[in-house]
Amino acid sequence: MDRKFILSTDSTCDLYADFIKEHDIAFVSLNYTIEADGKFYEGVDAFTSYSQYTEFYGKLRAGGLSRTSMLNYESHYSHFLKLAQAGAKDVVHFTISSGLSPTVTVANKAAEDIKKDYPDFNLYAVDSLSATVGQGALVREALRMRDEGKTAQEAFDAVNDLKYRLQYSVIANDLNYLKRGGRVSALSAMAGTMLGIKPVLSFDKEGKLVVTNKIRGMRKAFEFTLDKMAKYPPTQKNSLIYVVHTDAEKDAKVVAEMIEKKFSIKPEIVIMGPVIGSHVGPDAVAVCWKSDMLREI
Repeated sequence: MDRKFILSTDSTCDLYADFIKEHDIAFVSLNYTIEADGKFYEGVDAFTSYSQYTEFYGKLRAGGLSRTSMLNYESHYSHFLKLAQAGAKDVVHFTISSGLSPTVTVANKAAEDIKKDYPDFNLYAVDSLSATVGQGALVREALRMRDEGKTAQEAFDAVNDLKYRLQYSVIANDLNYLKRGGRVSALSAMAGTMLGIKPVLSFDKEGKLVVTNKIRGMRKAFEFTLDKMAKYPPTQKNSLIYVVHTDAEKDAKVVAEMIEKKFSIKPEIVIMGPVIGSHVGPDAVAVCWKSDMLREI
């Protein structure tokens, strides 16, 4: 197979380990720290079994606090150096949204320094303007193009167009996690929790995660999501629809069935990794889909 570029991503894409291995995707992991019972536990965002995901969310439900940090310069440099030493020339690399972290800037800086010793090394750093399955959808599209023999530039251009056509509806279950991240105020979190309010979030054009609606009850939030999908209809050809959850598989299946019934497309259901899940909290459900329409917000 004639592959004209190396495909690379950080772990905030929430692609499963076996998928990464099967498709020969270069992968660099973020870390997280859980504080529970007065102790700190270090973890790596590189789970290899479903039980590791559910155990992580179980710790959060039990009162554990999870903190994350961005992928630093040294991690990027080490990751790219291994690729360059192995003979990589063109690398299309995906990062978490610049609206959440300056990771893409750090990646480009590390690549510039690698190029000083390996002049043939070229990095095409893609700012996903999203995270989790949205970033993963972009990686999948680049993967398809890589395996078709497209160039790095062709894939880079295509995914940078696609990222503005991905739509999101992120339904959080517990406002307190968003409060810690500064997404909602402490007063709103307290009032919303008492009233059973479910905040619905989306990524805006700058890749920032913003609260777009507050809806009472998960079922109504699902109905709101389907209304949004009707407004921004899923693309039928080469459709990309994902339902991602934070150990809320039952709810994820409910909304997936609603989507399939209304749009005749069966979404893929996946569980969210610990880095993004730390900020959303357990029992959340999100939908990401490709539309021919551009994101408005």
